[in-house]
Amino acid sequence: MTKTRTRFAPSPTGFIHLGNIRSALYPWAFSRATGGDFILRIEDTDLERSTQASVDVILEGMAWLGLDYDEGPFYQMQRMERYKEVLQELIAAGQVYPCYMSMTELDALREQQMANKEKPRYDGTWRPEPGKTLPAIPAGVAPVLRFKNPQGGVVAWDDKVKGHIEISNDELDDLVIARSAQSGEAVGTPTYNFCVVVDDLDMAITHVIRGDDHVNNTPRQINIFKALGKEPPVYAHLPTVLNEQGEKMSKRSGAKAVTQYRDEGYLPDAMVNYLARLGWSHGDDEIFSREQFVSWFNLDHLGRSAAQFDEAKLRWVNAQHMKVMADESLAELLSDQLQKRGITHDDRLTALCGLFKDRCDTTVMLADWVAKFYTEVTPDPDELAQHVTDAVRPALALLAEKLSTCVWEKAAISAVLKEVLSAQGLKMPQLAMPVRVLVMGTAQTPSLDAVLALSSREKILELLQKA
Repeated sequence: MTKTRTRFAPSPTGFIHLGNIRSALYPWAFSRATGGDFILRIEDTDLERSTQASVDVILEGMAWLGLDYDEGPFYQMQRMERYKEVLQELIAAGQVYPCYMSMTELDALREQQMANKEKPRYDGTWRPEPGKTLPAIPAGVAPVLRFKNPQGGVVAWDDKVKGHIEISNDELDDLVIARSAQSGEAVGTPTYNFCVVVDDLDMAITHVIRGDDHVNNTPRQINIFKALGKEPPVYAHLPTVLNEQGEKMSKRSGAKAVTQYRDEGYLPDAMVNYLARLGWSHGDDEIFSREQFVSWFNLDHLGRSAAQFDEAKLRWVNAQHMKVMADESLAELLSDQLQKRGITHDDRLTALCGLFKDRCDTTVMLADWVAKFYTEVTPDPDELAQHVTDAVRPALALLAEKLSTCVWEKAAISAVLKEVLSAQGLKMPQLAMPVRVLVMGTAQTPSLDAVLALSSREKILELLQKA
């Protein structure tokens, strides 16, 4: 049985967003589920728009999400000699021919075709055929090289997402397979569709799992595979990811870089979980671990319809993962976040993560809560006026007195709170809410005895006595 080999082949022409990275997640998962290899290839032939900064964001985003690759990254610009070598094979086999039609002539041809209500396409002027006389070669013009697309018949493949697809060869014109040669070049720079085929052949790719914006490229690529005497890989074209407005997710429509979600406090396993469900399902399972995802994943349950991104759903998924994450692991993440804020923490951090994680949907929100234990808190003036009143001040004074001598742990603090309530004839909210406002700056917190137990006794007494 052939070993599964998948690839992710992004273009480094801008930051990588969630719609892009999903096209890495599925081939990664398929290779892991089948014991295969996952290859990273950087398609950097667009020299004007490709940048090293974009490459760095791709690598950083994949590393954060744990999408490890077995080979690569390979860069197309470093493989130009290999493409030209294979191009010479096609030239020698009569599968490629020079075309001297200028851009002006091509534009005029397209305009005429559109005026005639025809599909704009190259008309094969320079395609050599038996008995055909070609035009005179114009002086001083460097030709492009065109691939002799088969005439008649169909290109067909069984797409693992879209099902059986057939395209008539007569719908496809002769693709420019290499640009005009510059001075000193034997052949010009090979074009995208050709480079992709050579890469997929050399890297022995068995399954191409990519966005459905590539569907139109597939019949051209299959014909190039056939011209080279090779069988194409299995294709799975993933439906588009839409943004919250129902448009295709893109940089222009406000999509965020993948790494921004890391900075906003999302967990990589939660992102993998959420992205997995944007186009694939396993029954009704909504929350699952990375290990479960890999063990369940196959190409048979990829969805056919476009998936819509929903940030509220992402936050909910993240919250579920935070709840089950070990407090010690969360504390490691929080340590980095607090350091970035210039906050020095201590050995209370793990317990604080355990106390507050259930009420947070990002680690940034968790850090906001935890930071209150290491910094000066400024209560909301309205909440202060509402809860810290003359009526409750005697109870606050008594609480300070009793807390000054009790054992500083949750059970003893809970007992003190009950004593004060009994002595002052108060219900828990009447005492707890003003204490929370003084200590945490807000009336809504977890259990008060747990909050106080993780706070400094000196700090609590000072706040109560000043009230």
